[in-house]
Amino acid sequence: MVELYDTTLRDGSQGEGVAFSVEDKLLIIEALDRLGIHYIEGGYPGSNPKDVEFFKQAKVLKLQHAEVVPFGSTRYRSNIPSEDTNLLALLDTGARTVTIFGKSWKLHATDVLRVTPEDNLDIIESSVGFLTENGRQVIYDAEHFFDGFQDDSDYALQTLKAAARAGAKCLVLCDTNGGRLPLEIQEIVRAVMAEIDLPIGIHTHNDAGMAVANTILGVQAGASHVQGTFNSYGERCGNANLSSIIPNLKLKLGIDCVSDNQLKQLADVSRLISELANLPHDERQPYVGKSAFAHKGGMHIDAVKKNRLTFEHIDPEFVGNQQRILVSDQAGRSAIVKKIEKAYPNYDRNSPEIRALFNRMKEAENAGYQYEAAEASFELLTHKVFNSYQSFFDLLGFRVIIEKFKDHSMRSEATIKVKDPDGKVEHTAADGDGPVEALDIALRKALERFYPALQKVHLTDYKVRVLDTKAGTGAKVRVLIEASDGIEHWGTVGVSENIIQASWEALTDSLEYKLYKDRTKDCPDT
Repeated sequence: MVELYDTTLRDGSQGEGVAFSVEDKLLIIEALDRLGIHYIEGGYPGSNPKDVEFFKQAKVLKLQHAEVVPFGSTRYRSNIPSEDTNLLALLDTGARTVTIFGKSWKLHATDVLRVTPEDNLDIIESSVGFLTENGRQVIYDAEHFFDGFQDDSDYALQTLKAAARAGAKCLVLCDTNGGRLPLEIQEIVRAVMAEIDLPIGIHTHNDAGMAVANTILGVQAGASHVQGTFNSYGERCGNANLSSIIPNLKLKLGIDCVSDNQLKQLADVSRLISELANLPHDERQPYVGKSAFAHKGGMHIDAVKKNRLTFEHIDPEFVGNQQRILVSDQAGRSAIVKKIEKAYPNYDRNSPEIRALFNRMKEAENAGYQYEAAEASFELLTHKVFNSYQSFFDLLGFRVIIEKFKDHSMRSEATIKVKDPDGKVEHTAADGDGPVEALDIALRKALERFYPALQKVHLTDYKVRVLDTKAGTGAKVRVLIEASDGIEHWGTVGVSENIIQASWEALTDSLEYKLYKDRTKDCPDT
């Protein structure tokens, strides 16, 4: 059995650009609990009022699997434990289990704490002892342990034995600087296991790009407690990524740290944490990124169509992900057949419709379109080529005006005229902060009268890329739009030398995709 200890909400939040509100933390804890995480480090109650408030609210959560754990340090050098505000703050949370860190490297004892090595041992033992005497189970994080062991292995081991004498339940070896290599980690963990009869944990950082590998080799050497963060959030280069560690433990090493059903939630939990951190999700992450099981090369696609094991090391559904076939100028007709087989199952690579779609796609990508991040636009293109698509509205015309005033403020206004399939015409106008926003609002005002379901659709992202920088202000641009109706997300694309025209294409595809999907749900045969 391996215990999973998540420190996203404490160590992860120390990463550049990462911040969680109290409400965010509570949502993440509930998600991690459902995933089967055993310990969730909630924060440092001795450091800020937000974490104090968080622990008050966390007490009322009804968790099934996880314990919420406060984090702190050993006592200040001049304090006795019973008067140390940090240790008292840990007790005040009411948590059954607490985590504290102490110094394992003699250099840190003498140069950072400014105490003798012997005094450092007393600080560790008295701090852990105070917490255990007050009924707490203590997880002891041996900060900088691997660097300390390399410098003076005997002293590093003495720090662990001091915590063990005081009653710590688990000793966690930390590669705090993140600079150690896997075989070094493995050798040192084995050396510790030979000296100490307590559960040993592993906590690694990613400064050398080795955090996940170091954690796995630590487990293979005997560690039974694993600490990390989701999406590798953390200071500097981040912590060991639980999004990779958990499936590696379960699927590669056969360690049932979570159940099969819990593992299927992994990708969703990873994405939720990105969303609440207000950061883009790293789609190139192993296991949980959208690109993890995406295939673009023609030969690769042909192979996975015949047997997915040829280019996929696991079944993506195991971790809640899915296989994606990317259509591009590097893919052949077989890729298109694979991509559309659910909607159009009775076609092969030599079908006239497949050839036509392939040629249309090649022409479009040559013009600057890209469908990897705009699968909704590709789906609409497919239905148009297969003659299974009828437009929901016709543009009769639009106009966009941009005004600048003496106070340097600017205003954009768009007017638009559209006609529905029954011949009804709507003529609307709207203001916006910019021309694209004004056009988007005006278009929605017109179409929502025909199609009220569009009220649920909102843009979640808008990107512009210049395709030919040498062309200067006359360069062609590609606009990518992501939209959502609160349930599904989809991407669309537009290309033009005129950014308004490119935005219009992506906007109309985005709204038409929503209408088309709703119609096919209501009438599956359409």
